[in-house]
Amino acid sequence: MKDQFFNYIQNLQTTITNELERVDGKAKFHKDEWQREGGGGGLTMVIENGDVIEKGGVNISRVFGELPETMQKALNVSSGKFFACGLSMVIHPKSPKVPTTHANWRYFEMYDDNGNVVDQWFGGGQDLTPYYLDEADASHWHSVCKKVCDSHHPDFYPKYKKECDEYFWNSHRGEARGIGGLFFDYLKPTAEFDVDFWYDFVTSVGDSFLEAYVPIVEKHKNESFTEAERTWQEIRRGRYVEFNLIHDRGTLFGLKTNGRIESILMSLPAHVQWHYNHQPEVGSEEEKLLKILMHPKEWV
Repeated sequence: MKDQFFNYIQNLQTTITNELERVDGKAKFHKDEWQREGGGGGLTMVIENGDVIEKGGVNISRVFGELPETMQKALNVSSGKFFACGLSMVIHPKSPKVPTTHANWRYFEMYDDNGNVVDQWFGGGQDLTPYYLDEADASHWHSVCKKVCDSHHPDFYPKYKKECDEYFWNSHRGEARGIGGLFFDYLKPTAEFDVDFWYDFVTSVGDSFLEAYVPIVEKHKNESFTEAERTWQEIRRGRYVEFNLIHDRGTLFGLKTNGRIESILMSLPAHVQWHYNHQPEVGSEEEKLLKILMHPKEWV
C-alpha cells in the first residue's frame, strides 16, 4: 500500500503542477529534491511571482525511521518505527478576488520491532480560503466535495465537512480560516471499510481537487482590484499564518520529526500584514466575509 500510494501522489503532483502552470500562463514550478537525515526525502515544487499565483507549492514526501518520543505520545503509540508519505499543497494567488487553497493527502504506517505493520491509516482533505465571498464559488467547491464523498458513502460529506469546519478554526480569534471543504484523519481499515476502500476514497478526493478549484481561479483571475482590497487580503493572510503556526498538526508533525523547514513553511504567504484591532467597515464586503467565518454554514 505504501508504494501504491506514493506512486499515486507522484503522478498527482505532476498533474496538478502542469495544470496550475497552464492557469498561471507565466510562472513555472521550481523543483527541489531533498533527502531527510534519518530516512526518506521528497520533492518540493514551488511557484512564485506568476501572473496569477504569487506563491505556492505542491510538495510530496516519503519519510521513515524512528518516531520521536514526543510524537509517539501524540499518536498514542508505543513503537517508534514509522513510514509516512503524502502530498501537501498551498496556493496563494496574487489577486484578492481569487481564494487561497490548501490540500493534503497522506498515508501512515507503524511497525513493531520485527518490521510488521501494526497500524496504518490515511488522512487529508482540501479547503478554500477566500478574501471576498462569492457564494456561487462556495457552492461549487462544496458540491464537488459532496459529489466525491457521496460516491463512497452518504455519511462522508456531512461528517468530513463538519470535521473541516472544526479543524480549520482559529480558536484564539473565534473564526474559521476559510469556508472549509473536507478534513479526515485516522481512516483505518475495519471490517466494513478495508484499506483498499480508504485508498479509493482518498485518491478520489485527490483527483477531484482541480475540478473544485480551477474553475474558481479562471472565473476571477482577470478581475481588477484596488489597493484597499489587496490590504484586506494581506490582513486575512495574517490569520492564515496564525493558524498554521499555532494549530496545524501537519506543521507540528514536520517540526517534531526533523522535517525540512523550507518545505514545512512553504505554506506561508509572501506578503502579510497585521493591523492592531482591525475592524472592517460595517456593511462592507469584508464584514460580510467575516460574519460567515464566525458562523460556518452549509453550502450545498
